[in-house]
Amino acid sequence: MDSKEFDLSSSLSSHRWWSKNTVAIVTGANKGIGFALVRKLAQSELTVVLTARDEVRGLKAVETLRNEGLGHVLFRRLDVSDPDSIVAFAAWFASNFQALDILVNNAAVSFNDIYENSVENAETVMKTNFYGPKLLIEALFPYFRSSSSKTRILNITSRLGTVDKVRNIKVKEILESEDVSEEDIEGVVNAFLEDVKTGTWKKAGWPALWTEYAVSKLALNTYTRVLAKRYGAYGSVSVNSFCPGFTQTSMTGGKGTHTADAAALVGCRLALLPSHRLPTGQFFFWGPNYTIPRKSKL
Repeated sequence: MDSKEFDLSSSLSSHRWWSKNTVAIVTGANKGIGFALVRKLAQSELTVVLTARDEVRGLKAVETLRNEGLGHVLFRRLDVSDPDSIVAFAAWFASNFQALDILVNNAAVSFNDIYENSVENAETVMKTNFYGPKLLIEALFPYFRSSSSKTRILNITSRLGTVDKVRNIKVKEILESEDVSEEDIEGVVNAFLEDVKTGTWKKAGWPALWTEYAVSKLALNTYTRVLAKRYGAYGSVSVNSFCPGFTQTSMTGGKGTHTADAAALVGCRLALLPSHRLPTGQFFFWGPNYTIPRKSKL
């Protein structure tokens, strides 16, 4: 995977395009990277909608931030694995806001410990990690900001879901094609789920580590590329993926090389890039061994 460094060292304050009327949504944000992202965005004085499946935990997260003096944070329940919940959330958003400026698709699940590789929950993982962001983007598209500031979609992802982790030549050819479509991606997801059902997934050439999670992120990364190409015609939507690296969260059992706050700081700066520096269709990855993120084409 060819990559190059992407400099975030210059101050964003001199190119501040946002205000308190700028609206950001962060999914899966009652803890971990999502919660840290909400905090960073709110500290930058945006209005942020914190979403979570669990209403009690979501409200508690908002209360914590408001006690820190971050008043422009709201909570709304959202379960991205449930299409009805997505429809209800989009209706609520439309009744409360005029436009959406930033969408961070952070909500994700994995049912494996770090050294496990079960695929028992493959369908749930796909519904949450791939179909959830896809359906949410589709539901919120009518409310994307139509101005020079651009609506920014940042999909939180993983390097486990890059094409070089796939050993199945046919799947690689499909996903690497310049003309890959949503139907192609869904076909790959369905093929994986079928291999899971028949017990043939181990020899079918799928990613070897955290397989169900990796395939879900593989689908999301490819979908990011499809959206970037499609929305490029509008000129007012940027779609990128960001891998925060091995971060200390509940998903990793608290293990990792850096904190959620450290990862969120980089993610926030990516989301707030001024329009003249804002790319689209890029895969950003970051970790403790380099001080600024690297990027490559998906």
